[in-house]
Amino acid sequence: MSNLVQADEVELVLDLHADIGEGPTWDAATGTLVFVDSTPGRIYRYDPSSGGLSSVRVGQAVGAAIPRRNGGLVAAVRDGIGLVDETSGALELIAPIEAGIADNRMNDAKCDSRGRLWAGTFSTSFTRNAGALYRINPDHSYARVVPGVFISNGIAWSPDEKFMYYNDSGSRGVDVFDYDIDEGVPANRRRLITFDRADGLPDGMTVDAEGHLWVAHFRGGAVRRYRPDGTLAGTVKLPVSQVASCTFGGADLRDLYITTATHTMNAEQLRREPLSGALFRCRPGVAGLPANPYAG
Repeated sequence: MSNLVQADEVELVLDLHADIGEGPTWDAATGTLVFVDSTPGRIYRYDPSSGGLSSVRVGQAVGAAIPRRNGGLVAAVRDGIGLVDETSGALELIAPIEAGIADNRMNDAKCDSRGRLWAGTFSTSFTRNAGALYRINPDHSYARVVPGVFISNGIAWSPDEKFMYYNDSGSRGVDVFDYDIDEGVPANRRRLITFDRADGLPDGMTVDAEGHLWVAHFRGGAVRRYRPDGTLAGTVKLPVSQVASCTFGGADLRDLYITTATHTMNAEQLRREPLSGALFRCRPGVAGLPANPYAG
């Protein structure tokens, strides 16, 4: 195991003081990074070539926002899945997933190469196993695929899409499924990595071109790289503890963007970690995989 990047080698991109910076996705069509501040329901779009930053609020908590194949964004929000007007913030709900469960809301989301959206829920009162993982098809139909989830979080696939990786943060581990890309069906779930309390909670996740997993450790102060067999390959140290998610971006997909949070931190914690809630970037020496847009 080696430290791929030390905390003082990570670049501060945007000092946003986000409550929970989440769901970063590289939009190759526009050369921009899309990410969210979950609690206030704000979606950001950052252009690294110009330094420009735009944002829009959608009126409810948002776990992730993902580019659509034909333009625009789809978002995982409190009441389900919606299409977003980036000019006004208007939200068109297309899949009212668990909208009738007052304490539940959508969290992280990701698309497979066929343009299916995968998104999960959790209970904001942290009722154990009250959430689930859903598949939202391009025709906006949806199905509950993995029930009994505590805190649905990172989703990723191996480069050949034979395996699907999944973080239920409350279980303190990363699970792996066999994945049928033709049918969009995961099977044979098993534990790949189990974390100690000192590691923090597994949050957002991505996979690089070599098939290694990159896991954000919330309250663990790092993004860690894991081999496909679950062994630790390296660590990116951050100057903050609440590391929420990560993705590869840039023209060569070699920039690792990392979102962080200030959620529930008190004044003393914020004094010790003044860059909490910021967007960071580093170049750890490996390329990522292109993000898949939603086909609906």
